[in-house]
Amino acid sequence: MTVLRTPLLQTLRPALPILIGASLMLSLSMGLRQSLGIFMQPLTHDVGISIADFTLAIAVQNLAWGFLQPLAGALTVRYGFRPIMLGGALLYVAGLVLMASAHGMLGILLGAGVLIGVSLACTAAAIAMSVATRSVPVTVRSTVLGMVSAAGSLGALMAAPLGQILNQDYGWRVGLVGFVVLSLVLLPAAWFAGRVDNIPLPKPANDEIGNTSAGVAVRTAFTNAPFVVMTCAYFVCGMQLVFITTHLPSYLQICGLDPMLSAQALGVIGGFNVLGSLFFGWAGGRWNKLALLGGIYITRSLVLAWYFMHAASPATTLLFAAMMGFLWLGVGPLVAGAVAEMFGLKWQAMIQGLAFMSHQVGSFVGAYGGGVLYDSLGSYSLAWRIGVATGLAAGIVQVAYALIRPSEPPLVTARS
Repeated sequence: MTVLRTPLLQTLRPALPILIGASLMLSLSMGLRQSLGIFMQPLTHDVGISIADFTLAIAVQNLAWGFLQPLAGALTVRYGFRPIMLGGALLYVAGLVLMASAHGMLGILLGAGVLIGVSLACTAAAIAMSVATRSVPVTVRSTVLGMVSAAGSLGALMAAPLGQILNQDYGWRVGLVGFVVLSLVLLPAAWFAGRVDNIPLPKPANDEIGNTSAGVAVRTAFTNAPFVVMTCAYFVCGMQLVFITTHLPSYLQICGLDPMLSAQALGVIGGFNVLGSLFFGWAGGRWNKLALLGGIYITRSLVLAWYFMHAASPATTLLFAAMMGFLWLGVGPLVAGAVAEMFGLKWQAMIQGLAFMSHQVGSFVGAYGGGVLYDSLGSYSLAWRIGVATGLAAGIVQVAYALIRPSEPPLVTARS
């Protein structure tokens, strides 16, 4: 009860360096990555590759991120968070340098695809959320996860306008050099976040899997029905979001709108994501996290349908960005909190990574599939219709399951 009466800032004061480091790391890794679509049109024309080629690199990035996320999470159990995060930060810098100096598809594929994808597995949401979860008391966990998730959008507020200004005035290569400079801040951020390694894990409860092996933890996760439903629905989340970040700048250019509007839209998404993440972090501590996730997917799909059914204009684009931004990374605190509640803290990063694999397969489909459909049909009409239909289906199933089976029996007895 003492913790509940303590002001939030006082409660978090011992963990502030860790939380600031994790938030800054997440903000930059996500903000830079979400803004790469700004360079798609000039880069593809200059280097001599197609839109589908560029989106293939982004799709590879998402697959590398997703499939290596469980491995990165498991390695934090063995080696600690700090070396994994620092290694990821270095790879991010190297990926942007290679991308900025590329003269063909190989450099784009290795830089934007492989290196940044591996880096994100070590620096982005699953790792940052696990760091935050371990560093704070359970009574404020959901609120703190919302705060860290909100910080994950602030990088786009800086990166997108900076990248667009440099791109317009000096070319896409200089714009990416600006991103390289920003990415250097990942190194001190990862160092401070790595202080979490000094915090001992709490003793696992009887229904957690803290004392099991990684193999048992994986099997337990995939035999838990709420986790499986959440993981399948997570596919659509990745497909919708990466489709927007990758293809919205191109769509606005096709519509003949000011190129700066795409950067403004990404910035608005980042700004409203702060509000959405804080709200859903707060809401996740009060209502069913899985039902809230389903509500996000349904609402996103309706907003996506509304926007693409009308002619794009600066006003409708910014309104779309605001609504979508509010629903953007709100899934982060909900998924992280649900995994921690289901399975405990020791294997949280790995198990959250398993769910994230599905998200990233969806991201691959959203990025590459959108590019293929555009190159084939000359428009994004079919792509957004698919995004709306699958989003509504996933959201309805997620909400229905959460309401029908709001809780599961204990998962596994902790083993020595």
